[in-house]
Amino acid sequence: MNIKLVVVGKLKEKYFKAGIAEYAKRLSRFCKFRIIEVPDEKAPESLSQSQMDNVVDKEGNRILAKISDREYVYALAILGKERTSEAFAKELDKLTTYGNSDITFVIGGSLGLSPKVLKRADTQISFGKFTLPHQLMRLVLTEQVYRAFMINEGSPYHK
Repeated sequence: MNIKLVVVGKLKEKYFKAGIAEYAKRLSRFCKFRIIEVPDEKAPESLSQSQMDNVVDKEGNRILAKISDREYVYALAILGKERTSEAFAKELDKLTTYGNSDITFVIGGSLGLSPKVLKRADTQISFGKFTLPHQLMRLVLTEQVYRAFMINEGSPYHK
């Protein structure tokens, strides 16, 4: 099984890198896990709507270039469907049982995901209505993927 995160921007904070590295190491017994960073589009602080659309579109094209047709894609979006950890674990288990061995999660930039990326996604997932820094979201997502494998294994980690 292959799990990939396609994310906009570089991760700079050492403490996030350390947390993600720990969960990536733990995930290695279940899957091939990797993170692909695409460059964020440089933009001034205040943008017009058309400038924002242009930034999101360029980042979206970079994201889509990293996704193949065979991948099952989760787009992280505030308006996506919220799931419990147990439901998410069951969903991943079903996907792999029915032949989806390439699963990709997409985290957009500070302005969100382009409509093209949302259209390409097989589903949208939300971790709640909170706005979280994208770097923190990488860590939270990586932990939840690990948690899903542990739930499916019947491990007490989840308790």
